[in-house]
Amino acid sequence: MSFGLLKGKVVAVTGCSTGIGRAIAIGAARNGANVILHHLGDSTKKDIEGVQAECSKHGAKTVIVPGDIASAQTASDIVAAGVSSFSRIDVLVSNAGICPFHTFLDLPHDLWKRVQDVNLNGAFYVVQAVANQMAKQEPFAGTSSRGSIVAVSSISALMGGGEQCHYTPTKAGIKSLMESCAIALGPKGIRCNSVLPGTIETDINREDLSNPEKRADQERRAPLGRLGQPEDLVGPALFFASDLSGYCTGASLLVDGGMAISLQ
Repeated sequence: MSFGLLKGKVVAVTGCSTGIGRAIAIGAARNGANVILHHLGDSTKKDIEGVQAECSKHGAKTVIVPGDIASAQTASDIVAAGVSSFSRIDVLVSNAGICPFHTFLDLPHDLWKRVQDVNLNGAFYVVQAVANQMAKQEPFAGTSSRGSIVAVSSISALMGGGEQCHYTPTKAGIKSLMESCAIALGPKGIRCNSVLPGTIETDINREDLSNPEKRADQERRAPLGRLGQPEDLVGPALFFASDLSGYCTGASLLVDGGMAISLQ
């Protein structure tokens, strides 16, 4: 998918060594953006270098920023790298997140805290840091927009999961964060929207989906009859990132193959 939707823009993507983040980062590069590539650190170094190579094939300039998104310092590092390398940040895709499945009654408190720290606190830190940069930069050439923020929430923002009691509140929080930030940042020329993936086949759920019965159930529940792939998120994310959605803010878009409306 290459339409030049982000030509000349600078896009930061968190958690983009694999999965949805990887697909969006490469999609942004394919559509003319230079890309700030955030990843966790040493354990994902080889993966992020592969993403950088793919982005370079499309002529994109890139900068890699390692760090735990649960730390506010990582958010500051992402902004510093973007400003140092490109002088501005036009788009943020807040994607980094974890979903370690666990039963509720024996859910360890430290696991609860870790999921909140990565998924919700991490999103807050990076959105706040990037929004501060966007607010003080000039609008992108020929527009009134100082920036677009896209957060990857989840269908889990709208419904529960028996082994996701620590996860679903964070995704609801991310959706709510974007709605409130849309109000807070709209006067600054910054738009804030979220995408809500359904069951997307990634490393996060690969083990869970290795159960043939669970996989078949997920496929059956989706009217489109298949699991989502990371590439299915590229178009929706780039829509919100680009000027095509110039009058959209505080919006959320389900990308779930119709699963949320299915009673089957």
